[in-house]
Amino acid sequence: MTPHVAYATPSVLIVREARERLRQIMTSFANGTLDAEMQAYVRKVDSLYPPDAVDLDMAGQRRVYRDLCEAFAPPYPKGVKAETASVPGPAGSIPIRRYTPSGGPGDATIVYYHGGGFVVGNLDSHDSVCAELAEGSGQVIISVDYRLAPEHIHPAHYEDALWALRAIAAEGRSVVVAGDSAGGNLAAAVSIAARGTSAAPIGQLLIYPGLGGDKLGLASYRTHAEAVHLTVKDIDFYKRARAGGDPPMGDWTYAPLAATDYRGLPPCIAISADVDPLRDDCDEFVQRLRAAGVPAVWINEPGLVHGYLRARLMSSKAKASFSRIVRGLLTLARREPVACRGPRRRPPLNQACRPSKAKLQRGSLFGRGQGQQSRARLSWGARFGSQ
Repeated sequence: MTPHVAYATPSVLIVREARERLRQIMTSFANGTLDAEMQAYVRKVDSLYPPDAVDLDMAGQRRVYRDLCEAFAPPYPKGVKAETASVPGPAGSIPIRRYTPSGGPGDATIVYYHGGGFVVGNLDSHDSVCAELAEGSGQVIISVDYRLAPEHIHPAHYEDALWALRAIAAEGRSVVVAGDSAGGNLAAAVSIAARGTSAAPIGQLLIYPGLGGDKLGLASYRTHAEAVHLTVKDIDFYKRARAGGDPPMGDWTYAPLAATDYRGLPPCIAISADVDPLRDDCDEFVQRLRAAGVPAVWINEPGLVHGYLRARLMSSKAKASFSRIVRGLLTLARREPVACRGPRRRPPLNQACRPSKAKLQRGSLFGRGQGQQSRARLSWGARFGSQ
C-alpha cells in the first residue's frame, strides 16, 4: 500500500517551526542553560517578535523589529548629546549618529556598526545602546546606518561601512571599530581593508559576530544549531539574503574568516554568547590573530543568548557583560593591554582565566580579579600568551 503523503502549506510549516523553537526554549530552561532572568527576557522578546514574524514581508519584519528595540530602549544617560548627520558613500550619503558623552570626546572615536542580519536595524534600533556605550566608556560613539538587504546585496553593506570609517578617520582622531552580530562582521572586515592606511583602526571590539565559521565546521554550529533567538537556519537565511543568492566563497569582505593574512591588524576583543551557534567564530578569529602576532582576547559569556545587549536591564549576566564591553572600548581607546600574561598554551574550553594562574596586566580589560568573576573564556594567546 502506498503511504499517503501530505504536503504542508507555508502557514503549517511556520506553526511547526514555532513549536520546535518553543521546544528548544523549554529545553534550555529545563537543563539550566538559562537562568530565571534570561528566561524572562526570552519570553518578553518572543512576545514582541514571535517566530511567525517570518511570514511578514520585509517591511513588516522591520516594523516588528523596530517595536522590539523600542521596548528595550531606556532613556539616554544624563548629559549624553546625540547629533544625526551623514558622510559621503559609494551610492549616496550614509546616515550617521554621533554620541558625545557628558565628560567630553575622550581618547578616541568609536565607529559602531549595528546588528540585524544585514536585513533589519538602523540608527534608532541601537540608539540607547550607543548612548550608554558613549557615556560608560567616555568616548565619542558614531553609529553607521549602512544599506540593507535584500534591496542592497553584498558588497553594499561592507562598502558603506568602509566609506564611513574612512570619512570618520579623516577627522584626525584615533578610531576604534565595534559592532554586534552583522555589525561585528563589518567591523572585522573593515579592519582588514584599512590595514596600513590612514584609516586603520587602533582596535576592534566584536560582539557575538558572524565571521563565516559555519564553513569551517566549528562545534558551536552543531551544539547550538537550534539555539534561542538564532538558529543555523536563521543564519543561512541571512547569508542568502545578504548575498542575493548563494554566498560568495573565499571572500573576506563577506566572511572575515576567509582571509589568509591577519598580520598587522589592530588589537581585538571578541565577545560571544555561549548559547549561540556563532560562539566559536570568536575563538577561531582570535586564534588566527594571535598566530599572526596580533594582541587579541576572547570572552565567552555563559548563560547568554544571541542579541543579549537588549537584556542588560533584565539580566544581571547581560548587565555584567555590557560593563565588560564598556571597559573593552576604553581599553582599546587608550591603547592599553588586552591580554593576560603566562605560558603560551591553549586552555581547556570551559576553563576561566583565573588570577591564581595568570595575573592580569595593569590596566587590562578585566581589572584585578575580574577574570574569575566573569568566568570568561579566553583564547590561548589572550589568556596565557605574552605580548
